[in-house]
Amino acid sequence: MNELIEEFIQCRSIAVVGFSRTGKKFGNSAYKELKERGFEVYAIHPTEREIGGVPCFPNLSSLFGKIDGVFVCVPPQKAIPVLEETASLGIRHVWLQQGSESPAVYDAARRLGLPVISKKCILMYVQPERSFHRVHRIVNTVFGRV
Repeated sequence: MNELIEEFIQCRSIAVVGFSRTGKKFGNSAYKELKERGFEVYAIHPTEREIGGVPCFPNLSSLFGKIDGVFVCVPPQKAIPVLEETASLGIRHVWLQQGSESPAVYDAARRLGLPVISKKCILMYVQPERSFHRVHRIVNTVFGRV
């Protein structure tokens, strides 16, 4: 496992940027899975204060001092401001879920000096691995991709 992934999964409090009102987006699934695995998880939604009983925070700044890592699960055009806010708060652990990346996002991360994890599903690495994520991780290890 690479060093950035190991450091990220050692974070105990994680903001999930990309929690959705519909509940059908991956951010909601990741929130639930991380919470079930013992992480302290905070949902970020720019306008909602609660979704399905889950308290939501408008941005990372509203959680200053409470989070160790940021899981980004928004489209690339929304990811860049998240990276800028992350860097301004001094948070060094960032995971870009597939679909959040783009050349511009990677450029922003480099410009901000943020190491990021990308092209990997977080659920393949947090313990305990469950169901098909265990298989995905094995395939990824053997072939370099899922």
